[in-house]
Amino acid sequence: MPESISIVIPVYNEVESLPRLYEAIKDVMEGLDNPYEIVLVDDGSRDGSLKYLEELAERDSHIVVVSFRRNFGQTAAMAAGFEYSKGDVIITMDADLQNDPTDIPMMIEMIKGKDIVSGWRKNRKDPFLSRKLPSLIANWIISKVTGVSLHDYGCTLKAYRREVVENIKLYGEMHRFIPAIASWVGAEIVEVPTKHHPRRFGTSKYGISRTVRVVLDLITVRFLQSFSTRPIHAFGPPGLLMGFVGFMISLYLSYEKIIHGVQIGNRPLLLLGVLLMILGVQAIVMGLLGEMLARIYHESQDKPIFVVKKVFRQDIGEVLTNITEADKKLRDK
Repeated sequence: MPESISIVIPVYNEVESLPRLYEAIKDVMEGLDNPYEIVLVDDGSRDGSLKYLEELAERDSHIVVVSFRRNFGQTAAMAAGFEYSKGDVIITMDADLQNDPTDIPMMIEMIKGKDIVSGWRKNRKDPFLSRKLPSLIANWIISKVTGVSLHDYGCTLKAYRREVVENIKLYGEMHRFIPAIASWVGAEIVEVPTKHHPRRFGTSKYGISRTVRVVLDLITVRFLQSFSTRPIHAFGPPGLLMGFVGFMISLYLSYEKIIHGVQIGNRPLLLLGVLLMILGVQAIVMGLLGEMLARIYHESQDKPIFVVKKVFRQDIGEVLTNITEADKKLRDK
């Protein structure tokens, strides 16, 4: 039986684009054998988008509309789309017609045997200085920091297997980092060129403020990648280094004072030594507090520190692909 498909689309003030987007997706999906649904998440639109979506849902059973009370952002809309979708494969795309629905069959075909298919706007139809150049720089930085090399992290057109995204919690601007986060737990990713069109209606929702948020989230992602279960390893080495340097400075000044009678009370070096020792102690204490919080987080919520891809047991007689399902089935046994 063909895999079921959920197409998740965040919507924010795109009332002019939605009729054309709906017809394009419908034409593509009706040419396939896959059962499908279109999950449209209205992110607090104020231009009539929600009214159109509600009317659409009344006449088409493939449509699922999720409406936010206010604008929460694209990441929140993605998370809601993942939660309310039911398909085996989840395809995400923008509502502004810049992603092309005719790429959907290719995404479905490419995800066979893979976990994520990431779109690459190879011939991007955006202004170079304001959009393409910052994107090139950002993609290079993200690839270097995360260790997961992709040409286009910002392309919304992606395909995910359900088991990949259902255990990923999204915050801030984290939706663009899903491939990197999933890769750290062993997900197989393939990147494919996709079509891209210039914006026809409305205005872009991207600005410099979003770039700043992305940079801050990248720092968070990098920390979670390396130190989420061992924060003392992040804060401990700098703390020990600063403490050691501060101690050596203070030891040297003490030698100067005691042996040679040099006045050290007005020397900036004394303040630096004391400051480094204080900062070193604080960094180590922060690492210890982080260790305690990490243990509380994992132990109180029974969060695993590993991700299981498959489990096979003869007494169960089937392959399990999700650790939560595995726990439930084992308990039922």
